[in-house]
Amino acid sequence: MRCLRPLFSTLVLTLAAAAPVAAEPISVLFVGNSFTFGRVDPVMSYNAANVRDLTGPMFVANPLGSNEFEPRPWGGVAGIFKQFTVQAGLHYDVAMSTRNAASLRGHLLNTNPAGWDLRGNIGSQTWGKVVLQEQSDEPLLRRPGLASNPEYFRHYADKIENYVHSSAAQSFRDRDAFAGADGAARQAACRAAGIAAGTCSNVRDVPGNANASAGTEMYLYQTWARPNLVNGALATVTDETTGEVTRTGAVNTNTFFDNLEAMTAELKSSYEAALAQADNDGSAGFKGIAPVGEAFMTAVQAGIATRDMWSPDAATDGLVDLWFDDGLHASKWGSYLSALTLFGTLTGVDPASLGIAEIAARDLGIRGDDALALQRVASFQLGFRASAVPEPSSMALVLLALYGLSRSAKRRRA
Repeated sequence: MRCLRPLFSTLVLTLAAAAPVAAEPISVLFVGNSFTFGRVDPVMSYNAANVRDLTGPMFVANPLGSNEFEPRPWGGVAGIFKQFTVQAGLHYDVAMSTRNAASLRGHLLNTNPAGWDLRGNIGSQTWGKVVLQEQSDEPLLRRPGLASNPEYFRHYADKIENYVHSSAAQSFRDRDAFAGADGAARQAACRAAGIAAGTCSNVRDVPGNANASAGTEMYLYQTWARPNLVNGALATVTDETTGEVTRTGAVNTNTFFDNLEAMTAELKSSYEAALAQADNDGSAGFKGIAPVGEAFMTAVQAGIATRDMWSPDAATDGLVDLWFDDGLHASKWGSYLSALTLFGTLTGVDPASLGIAEIAARDLGIRGDDALALQRVASFQLGFRASAVPEPSSMALVLLALYGLSRSAKRRRA
């Protein structure tokens, strides 16, 4: 027996060496705010155990600026995405760096509570993929009363893209976000946009990223049209302790768009401009845009989702409600559609392949037929079920493709 032991040990070592080595997981970082972490349960805490919330320790050290009604840990849209990857047999390591109302400018310049190093989160490792979600009205054209700054959006999306892809330090001014032949012209354009002179001219120094890689795939997370900014919206009040939203009964007079289509089109154009600007400076640029806002619009126009959340019959019309009560954040159905669109964009896997028995939908309390309908919307939006995603002018193609689905969904609800 003693003479067989060396042979047996050699055999074990040989088999171990021949065994397939598990591939390293694809790391993905979601950068954003409440549109990414979900704002309300059941989405906000969903699958939190399997998502690395990089701002969790920062919150423990300093909760300044956080809401009592948004307790940790967070899983959010990133958590739903993670569950999709598991079901699809993909190996993803999912992390999230989010803060309430954070803009991309705030992420890069660290204009955060003390100890909240959001830029450090982005540079904490070399990522396989990074997703950037901008503050919801920042990409929109300037209007009195609307907190938008499309130049900042394009500028800071580009600067974060450079930070992820290159180890070189960056030094710039906010005025560089604006067009102009020289510094004086850009300063004037920045001031004309209503930004303080000092803010325009201050030098912003961003250190090099030791974990930068030109191979990191970067994506923009296009957000959705907000019903609270569309004509006909009702005024709401949010309880700062519980987070509960109530309607005052009055019409919101501080709106900016005639309909959801107009806001969606403006967001689409702005995100495309940001992608083009990042591509034009010689860097690796963005790999693509996750058209979440367009998917919301497709679901509405196809008769799958409620158009007017303020209508008295919105809760009983037999359609999916994509928005939360405040007309700003997504409902669990909206977050589910967001995650589906991100999943298809980042992985190249058809969201419709997840099927009617998809696990995240079950966990969130989303009916199987609704989950299937939203999967098909994301699939169609991403072009998995058509040769190309149709332009708005040919949206009739979408309606035709989804008409039978919409009708069957209504019959099931009835």
